[in-house]
Amino acid sequence: MNTAALPPPVPLCPIPQRRRLVLRSASKRQMEVSGIDSNGREFSSASEMWREEIGGTGTEAAGSDQTKLRDWYSKGISYWQGVEASVEGVLGGYGCVNDTDVKESEAFLKMLLPLRFGKEKRHLVALDCGAGIGRVSKNLLLRHFNEVDLVEPVSHFLETARENLSPGNIMQEDDTSKATNFYCVPLQDFTPEPGRYDVIWVQWCIGHLPDEDFISFFNRAKAGLKTNGFFILKENTTRGGGFVLDKDDQSITRSDTYFRELFERCGLYVHSARDQKELPKELFPVKMYCLVTEKPGKGVNTARKRKHGNRPAIIKS
Repeated sequence: MNTAALPPPVPLCPIPQRRRLVLRSASKRQMEVSGIDSNGREFSSASEMWREEIGGTGTEAAGSDQTKLRDWYSKGISYWQGVEASVEGVLGGYGCVNDTDVKESEAFLKMLLPLRFGKEKRHLVALDCGAGIGRVSKNLLLRHFNEVDLVEPVSHFLETARENLSPGNIMQEDDTSKATNFYCVPLQDFTPEPGRYDVIWVQWCIGHLPDEDFISFFNRAKAGLKTNGFFILKENTTRGGGFVLDKDDQSITRSDTYFRELFERCGLYVHSARDQKELPKELFPVKMYCLVTEKPGKGVNTARKRKHGNRPAIIKS
């Protein structure tokens, strides 16, 4: 990573990172440093930051200070416990991006489903991770899946999701889709039911997991996928190869390079990726990744192959 001396960074605007877009910290050049936090402090490496925050490197569980790690998670939960259970609340005051988020996500999903599963009708099940108030489940997943399970650690968000996803509050043409299970569990402690899910959707929540727990979660979650199942990870990204630590909600915004290094450590492959369009310019870029457990081209999918450029096209939960 580039560690050249730079001017003092401009402090980040304290908009939460989870389930919402985040403001860019400053210039593209500043995003290329190894890392900064929302107070403007620079770090020479991610390992330096993780040693300070959790007492370890972020990729070596045995090296983490368990007290500091618990504090990391409890501060994040405490932040979100003080946020209103509404679209405006979970999107950090940017409720205006809800429609374009859903539109772009749906375009990506509709392209992927027939590629992975063919066009024959089947019973589809999705898991919505960091589900919040059920915004993504209601506006997107229940339109394409027969069952959706939600996992969310903030209890008042999950109770709102139960209400939002009750049969009387869901507008659909038939009764074939439903929200089935609601798990009030943080991702670092959650293990999906083996072989249950066609798609595991992870949006605006993985920034709360240090690297070691990021890897551990995806390694456990892989067993929850059906044959040809896949992950969708939709997240804020930085410019260049650095990272930004949000000290308010205890989350990290990673670069595309950083994410791809973690995917490799998880034994996951990028099937395709797209950039979110039509976001306010002051926000961090958002990227969507389709992640699979087999090397692209080696799977059992027999659908006709298409060329997929890495073109901007979607994203935002």
